[in-house]
Amino acid sequence: MTDVFALTTRPAEALFFRKGDPNDPRLGELVSRDPADFTRSRVVIVGCPQDLGVARNGGRVGASEAPAEIRRMFYRLTPLGLGLPPGQVFDLGDLIVPETLEACAARQRELVAALVRGGRRVIVLGGGNDIAWPDAAGLADVLPDPTAINIDAHFDVRADQPMNSGTPYRQLIASGAVRGSALYELGYQPQVNAAGYLAWLTQQSAHAIDLEAWRAGGLLATFERVLAHPARAVFVGFDMDAVRGADAPGVSAVNPLGLTADEFVALWSRVGAEPRARVVDLSEVNPRHDVDGRTARLAAVSLHAFLRAFRD
Repeated sequence: MTDVFALTTRPAEALFFRKGDPNDPRLGELVSRDPADFTRSRVVIVGCPQDLGVARNGGRVGASEAPAEIRRMFYRLTPLGLGLPPGQVFDLGDLIVPETLEACAARQRELVAALVRGGRRVIVLGGGNDIAWPDAAGLADVLPDPTAINIDAHFDVRADQPMNSGTPYRQLIASGAVRGSALYELGYQPQVNAAGYLAWLTQQSAHAIDLEAWRAGGLLATFERVLAHPARAVFVGFDMDAVRGADAPGVSAVNPLGLTADEFVALWSRVGAEPRARVVDLSEVNPRHDVDGRTARLAAVSLHAFLRAFRD
C-alpha cells in the first residue's frame, strides 16, 4: 500500500494566507494540510515542482516554481460559492522530485494511482506538461481505458527520445494507457505544430480540433460532445500556453493567440462539475516570466472555479 506522505513534502505554511477576520475567511485558513484530516478529503491538491522535461524540450525553464506561486495566489481567495466544504479539500504538498525525469514520472504515477484508488479527485500543479504522462497513466492503472483531453496549443506527441515535455500523449497511446480514439486534442494552433504529428494522431484515430474550429463549434458545446465519449473516468490536462499571452504571459512557450482567461476558467468549471474527471492537471505556468502574477492568478481562479462547480 502506497504511503502518499512518504512520496511528498508538506506544503510550506507561509503560502497559506491568513487574514484573521472571521467575517472574511480565506482558503489559506480553511484548506487542510494536516495528515490527520486526510481521510475525509474528497479533492487532493499535489504539486510537481520540476521542469526537467521543459529543459529537455528546449523550452524556457521556471515552471518548477509554479506550484508554490499558484498556491500563494489560491490561498488568498475566499471560499464563497464552493461546491463542497473547504475541509474536504486537502493540500498534500509537493512530490519529492528525484534526479531524473523518468524516476519522477514513475513516482508521480504511483502517487496519482494511490490517490485515485482512495476515491479522491486529484488536481496536479506542474511543472512541465510531461506530467500528463504519469497523471493519466496513474488514472488508467486504477480505472482502465479513460478518456484523455489535452487543452493545449501543442499536440505534445513528439517522437523524441528520451521523454520530455513534448512527448506525454504519444507515451500514453504507445503504452496502451489511453486508446487513440479516446484522446482529444483541443485548441491546438496550426502554426506551432507539425503536419507529421497531426497525421500520426489521425492514424491513431485520435481527435484533434484546432482553436478556430473549436470556437466555431462552441467551446462548451464541443466539450460536452467530448465528455459524451463513454468512459468510467476522464483525465484533463490544462496547459497554460493554451491561453493567449495577453492573459497568460508567464508560460514556458508564450502564444499571442489562444483561449481568453474567461474561456479557460469556464472550462475548469465544467470539469469540476464532471464526476468522472478524476485527475486534472495544470502545466507550464512559469513565474519567472509572469507579469504582476497575472498567470498564477489565472491558475488560482481556475482552481476556484473547479471547486465552485464541484460535483461528486
